[in-house]
Amino acid sequence: MLLSCLHSVRWARRVADHRPYPDADALLAAADEAAYDLTAADLGEALAAESLPELPDGAYSAAHTALGAAHAAYEARFGHVFVICLDDFTPDEVLDQLLAAIRSRLTNDPEEERGVTAEELRRLARGRLVTSLRGAGNRATSPNDTAPGA
Repeated sequence: MLLSCLHSVRWARRVADHRPYPDADALLAAADEAAYDLTAADLGEALAAESLPELPDGAYSAAHTALGAAHAAYEARFGHVFVICLDDFTPDEVLDQLLAAIRSRLTNDPEEERGVTAEELRRLARGRLVTSLRGAGNRATSPNDTAPGA
């Protein structure tokens, strides 16, 4: 479960090594903490497993074209896929936020973008962990709820 959420063997192993966790908050904090020490290779492994965010149903073809061009420019500049956590946005906001973020982040220097990318990976992993905890029948429905035996 950890590997499917974190997409990095070392990241998942570091979190698993400190089990059991008393609640979901402790698990999420451990995942965040373990992410801060990931090497460039660990981040590369996690990035390789990420997929492009899906456009909302009904997005027009020009949006697909614009997004495809923005993704290509991003990958050419930084050498990896663009990742962003869009959990805080409604489906109607996703496309605008995605395009604005990728265009904005294209102006980052590589070192700055590496930090932003790592933070977005942490946010994505956090969301997947919460979803997995919910799917496993735990009470956890948000990062602030507790999950027995997490």
